[in-house]
Amino acid sequence: MVTDIRGLDTRGKAVEQGSDRTTEAIRDALAGRRHGRFTFLLFAGPAVISSIAYMDPGNFATNIQAGAKYGYTLLWVVLLANLVAMVFQGLSAKLGIVTNRNLAEISRDHLPKPVVWGMWITGEIAAMATDLAEFLGGAIGFSLLLGIPLLAGMAITAVITYGILLFERGGFRVMELIIGAMVAIIGLCYLVEVFIAPISWTGALAGLVTPSIPSAEALTIAVGIIGATVMPHAIYLHSGLTQARAPARDERERRALLRWSNREVVIALAIAGLVNMAMVMMASAAFHLGHSDVGEIETAYKTLTPLLGAGAAAVFLVSLIASGVSSSVVGTMAGQLIMQGFVGFNIPLLVRRLVTMVPAFVVVWLGVDATSALVMSQVVLSFALPVPMIALVWFTGRKSIMGGYANGPLLQAVAVLGAVVVSLLNVVLLAQTFGLMNGWLPG
Repeated sequence: MVTDIRGLDTRGKAVEQGSDRTTEAIRDALAGRRHGRFTFLLFAGPAVISSIAYMDPGNFATNIQAGAKYGYTLLWVVLLANLVAMVFQGLSAKLGIVTNRNLAEISRDHLPKPVVWGMWITGEIAAMATDLAEFLGGAIGFSLLLGIPLLAGMAITAVITYGILLFERGGFRVMELIIGAMVAIIGLCYLVEVFIAPISWTGALAGLVTPSIPSAEALTIAVGIIGATVMPHAIYLHSGLTQARAPARDERERRALLRWSNREVVIALAIAGLVNMAMVMMASAAFHLGHSDVGEIETAYKTLTPLLGAGAAAVFLVSLIASGVSSSVVGTMAGQLIMQGFVGFNIPLLVRRLVTMVPAFVVVWLGVDATSALVMSQVVLSFALPVPMIALVWFTGRKSIMGGYANGPLLQAVAVLGAVVVSLLNVVLLAQTFGLMNGWLPG
């Protein structure tokens, strides 16, 4: 029996009427029986959920550091990273729509067993590392808001996360709406921030269109932005979110679903990219002149109050908590999909969730510094990322799997180039983290 991320039989019916109604409405839209300016909202959901990976607490830390140290100079890196993300999330969504299988299941079916086991272990470790970063972000937010220890903040984040995950029983549409609301909160918070902060729009535009790496330290931050942008769990998850949402009944419907999916990927990740750019611009406007040493989330929050007022600090904190909670939910969803997809037999949902969530608590309980833990999680993700990227490019380029929907020469070349560049940047990030590049670069 094939199961999706909700633990349901994907050949059966959704258990919740809202998802049933959404599926029927999608069928009507595909058949031309439903029209209207809001029809596109029926197809929105998978990319919105996946986009949370690009607005997680790890992005907060990297973008704050980029803006504080180098002003608007590295905005072009954020734009480039976002374009790479669009390519790979689009490929992941296409794999699920065309095959009705997710990346983990396709890998299990088509690769040698030792490779599958290696991918499974790597994917699980990546999911655990992802949840570590996400839970830490939420924990830091609650710790600053309530003045409580970090471990207590972790506990609050876990309870809220698990409570939201219970809504998975209600079908895909409920989760899409919940995560969509979180995305809206984060986006609105940063819309407010760009109006509060004294941003130089001409400087921001120049940084966006003028590639520049002013120093070796700036290269380190740029590598962190790009190398950790395309997240392993998001690549796995997106294919699972599209595989059984509204399976195509013929080629016409499949082509239409792919068109809507590509549009959603571009829109959802464009919004995520704008939020990341807003983070960099806010940090630049607030910290670059006089507080360029700000590089941690806690310091940024405490410094914002005297610089831009309590309102700016409060909005920042709300966005951080929304990011931490929503990305923890998405990270856990990805972890349970990876486990279920690779093993091929039913594992209790509670077990799948605990395997992903518990390691984050262990790390904090052991007293590991929050910033060190975030760095450690990014190092682990750098090791894990090339595996799903290469597998995705390989599978979506094969006609034996994708049929007429296999990547064309140009798209395949772009995808291969993206995978190579991101993989090499992750190698550079790892080398810099362990001090293996000292003396290699000037500055």
